[in-house]
Amino acid sequence: MGLLVAAALVAVPLTASAQPKEQPKEINLDEPETPAEGTEPAEAPEAPAEGGDEAGLGDICKIDPSACPTIDLNKEAAKDLNNETYAVQQIYALRYHRFEVNPYFGLTMNDQFVGHNGPGLAINWYLTNVLAIGVNGNWYGSLNTPSDFNFQTSRAARIGEPVTEYQWNANANFTYVPAYGKFAGFSDFIFHYDFYVLGGVGAISTRPIAVVDPDNRSFDWKPKLSFHVGGGLRIFFNRWFAAMAEVSDYIFFDELENPSVNKTTPQDKNTWLAEGNSFTNNVQAQVGFSVFLPFSWEYRLPK
Repeated sequence: MGLLVAAALVAVPLTASAQPKEQPKEINLDEPETPAEGTEPAEAPEAPAEGGDEAGLGDICKIDPSACPTIDLNKEAAKDLNNETYAVQQIYALRYHRFEVNPYFGLTMNDQFVGHNGPGLAINWYLTNVLAIGVNGNWYGSLNTPSDFNFQTSRAARIGEPVTEYQWNANANFTYVPAYGKFAGFSDFIFHYDFYVLGGVGAISTRPIAVVDPDNRSFDWKPKLSFHVGGGLRIFFNRWFAAMAEVSDYIFFDELENPSVNKTTPQDKNTWLAEGNSFTNNVQAQVGFSVFLPFSWEYRLPK
C-alpha cells in the first residue's frame, strides 16, 4: 500500500513537466492584427456625415424647435466672441433718500493776518444716490485770533493792516458725488470712499477789527451775502459712518476799516470805513465725520 502512494506522488510531477510551454506571441505594429478564429472584426466608427452643421442643428432643434429654422451655424460660428466679463458690485454705502449729519471743525487757510476758526455743522438730504440738497453753518464767535505775523508786521512798519472778524456763516447748498470707489489698507482691510463737490448761497456776519484808531472806533456786526463752493473726500468705516475732509471757499464783499483818521472828527462813524468793499475769499479746511441716517437699508432692485 505504501508503495502505491509513493508511485502516485512521483507520477504527478512527471506528467506536468511533460506539457509543452506556450511560446510568447509576436506583434507586428506594421501589419493589422487579424481577428481570432470564430470572432467578428470590430466595426470602425462611422465617419461624420456630410453637412455636420445640420447634425448640430438637429441637436439645437431638439432643445428649442422654435430656433431651428432661424439659426445659421456657419454664420454664428464666424462671429467674434466677446470674452470680457464685467463684475458690478452693489454700492457699499447707499446715499439715496438718506440724511447726512456732518459735524466738523474749520481752519482758516488763506488769511495771514487773522484766523477764523470754529465749529460747523452740515445736514444734507440725498434726492438721488449722487445729488443732495442741504444746509451748513459755521460759528466763529470769539475764536477769531489775530496772528503773530500781523503783530510783528504792524510793529515793524508802524502800519496797521485792516482786518475783520467773523461771527457766523450759513448757506444752502447742492451737493454732487461724481466718483466713488475703494482701496485696500492695513493688509486686507477694504476702505470705500467718495468724492463730492458742492455749491450754494448764504450769508455771513462780519465786522472790522479796530486797529488804526481803537480808542474811538467800535464796529457792529453786519450780515452780508456770500457764496459757497467746495469739495471733499469721505472715507467710510462702515455703511453709515465716515471720516471727511473738505476745502470750502466762502466768497463775499467785506467792509474794511479806514486806514486814515479824520483828526477833526475822529468819532464820526461815517469816516470809520474805507471806501468801497473788498472782495474776500475765506478759504477754510473742514475736518470731521459724517453719519448717515437711517443706519441700514434694503436693496429693492435685483442684484
